[in-house]
Amino acid sequence: VELNESGGDSVQAGGSLTLACTASGTTYESYCMAWIRQAPGKQREGVAVIRKDGSTDYTDSVKGRFTISLDNAKNTLYLQMNSLNPEDTARYYCAAEPPFDCASGVSVATRLAYWGQGTQVTVSS
Repeated sequence: VELNESGGDSVQAGGSLTLACTASGTTYESYCMAWIRQAPGKQREGVAVIRKDGSTDYTDSVKGRFTISLDNAKNTLYLQMNSLNPEDTARYYCAAEPPFDCASGVSVATRLAYWGQGTQVTVSS
């Protein structure tokens, strides 16, 4: 599975960004996909997942601000990020492990086998 993220940028606090991740190299039509982030000096953190049935789960710190979505026709995963704050500064990765479904939610995100190269998000105050 090949995953390629894009959309990272430097923004002011309160701003918005949309990250995208294109997936290829799998014959499975549906599987869980996730966004994960890692800030300097911090552990990797699962941010959001979208399951095969389209249901979603988020880590508490982004609930109400971030939205994960999937365009199946384009094989593209998105993360709409609103009301960004400096604590959101991190490198963001998308991840998947077809055909695994994230039944347990965002807590399993960091254990998915396939990751992209990441895209940097920097939020300044």
